[in-house]
Amino acid sequence: MNDFKIIDAHSHLWLKQDTVVNGLPIRDIGNGRSEFMGEVRQMLPPFMIDGQNSAEVFLSNMDYAQVSAAVITQEYIDGIQNEYLLDVISRYPNRFFVCGMCEFRQPGYYDQTKELHRLGFNAIKIPAQRLLLNEGRVMLNCEEMMQTFEYMEANKMILSIDLADGETQVDELKEVIQQYPHLKIAIGHFGMVTTPNWQEQIKLARYENVMIESGGITWLFNDEFYPFKGAIKAIREAAGLVGMEKLMWGSDYPRTITAITYKMSYDFVLKSQELSADEKARFLGQNAETFYGFKNLPQLPYIKNMSE
Repeated sequence: MNDFKIIDAHSHLWLKQDTVVNGLPIRDIGNGRSEFMGEVRQMLPPFMIDGQNSAEVFLSNMDYAQVSAAVITQEYIDGIQNEYLLDVISRYPNRFFVCGMCEFRQPGYYDQTKELHRLGFNAIKIPAQRLLLNEGRVMLNCEEMMQTFEYMEANKMILSIDLADGETQVDELKEVIQQYPHLKIAIGHFGMVTTPNWQEQIKLARYENVMIESGGITWLFNDEFYPFKGAIKAIREAAGLVGMEKLMWGSDYPRTITAITYKMSYDFVLKSQELSADEKARFLGQNAETFYGFKNLPQLPYIKNMSE
């Protein structure tokens, strides 16, 4: 048994996937599959036949894998899930830290942010890679964005953000960080590691209130597969750039468990000989516990498999 609690800093929940991104539909078609921007993708494991990615199923996975808590982010490809996630907050306040999401692809998100905060959200997610629109790019340092970040900083809200590949949006976010140094920011997808210049995103964590989380790292290293030695090498490189205390594990559940089990999404870190026990504890839970302010986390027992 670990002497630390494991926290997933990047995961997703939804009740119904039915949306449009860049004019292309994304919707559940049964058996875990989705029509995804012109093709069929296995969005969920095939046993999740109703298309629902519910908190209860995730909690079952978390309990089995001994994951004490999870951060629920959002993405436009799943549709905005604020209504469902408010219900999740009310029912499972000690297991989930939940991000609200605004419609940042058109004006009006400043008022939406204020309303989401009033409703009980203490964090906002921006899938910024989706802001490179055909009709014009939404800049992270535009007037309404900066007004939004000012409000978030003043109200101690956390910004969870995924950036486009490499350094495409790094300068914009750097301006935000410098303007609002007390705004806590978590950058997702480990800087889009495996794409050129991913290290430039990681370096943003040299600022005091910026963290990096690894949601999707097993997807990005899917070609090499378990035990994801390239991912371990990238974690070591990132730690060399900003320190292990600035890095957090994230699974990108449920999409990544179409290829591997939920436990495998962190087990490759736990079993690695390249990281010390202290580094593993920081990366897999302690950093996220401090950053997100989790309290009263459960200590989950190991459940022996029938195959053991």
